[in-house]
Amino acid sequence: MLHGPSLGIGAGIAAVSIFAAFFAFNMIDTQEVELTPADIPESNEEITMEVFTANGSPILGDPNAPVLMVEFGDYQCFFCNKFFHDTEDDILKNYVETGKVKIIFKDFTIIGPDSVNAAHGAHCANEQGKFWQYHDILYNNWDGENNGWAGSENLLNFATQIELDIDQWSECMLDAKYQQKIISSNSDAKSLGLTGTPAFFVIGPDAKVTKIGGAQPYDVFQRIFDTELAK
Repeated sequence: MLHGPSLGIGAGIAAVSIFAAFFAFNMIDTQEVELTPADIPESNEEITMEVFTANGSPILGDPNAPVLMVEFGDYQCFFCNKFFHDTEDDILKNYVETGKVKIIFKDFTIIGPDSVNAAHGAHCANEQGKFWQYHDILYNNWDGENNGWAGSENLLNFATQIELDIDQWSECMLDAKYQQKIISSNSDAKSLGLTGTPAFFVIGPDAKVTKIGGAQPYDVFQRIFDTELAK
């Protein structure tokens, strides 16, 4: 399930306006699949749009889509992989390809070093316009946690399979060019009170934010999207 050019991948997150604002967070009343996500911590600090949009992937979908979904994930995470295979394709077909929803993926690398290296591989692939292709090939080759499937040799093989310029990609990896970006994304996740993956935030046209914890079934996302789109 590779995300092709027809999805209109945005070149970056610039199309999403960044502004300081408080948001109302509503928990979805469903049974959590992985971990019961923490409530947004009480704080005197503002939660801004930058927490959701900075340090992440390029936009997948129409940058002008009225609804934004932000996923915090770990490429070694079982339930992230489950969401990718069981639910994401229907979201892409019914909401992203139709221009209703855009997606940003952010790293929350909580499982192990290979999680960080895999995330770094995707960001290095983004230099050649192939973040989402690398994202997909990682999940299409998922094989557990901390068992080597996302080790350096396989990461290189994935880069070869999606026809990256290997010299450029390898130099990016060796330089750890996106280390700070991944660290900052993890900090964003923690500032939002996350303790597990996947976790999703759906931001509607009125800037209302709805939090979804775990690999929930498609109908949970469908209900939230439709509610936001009806505004």
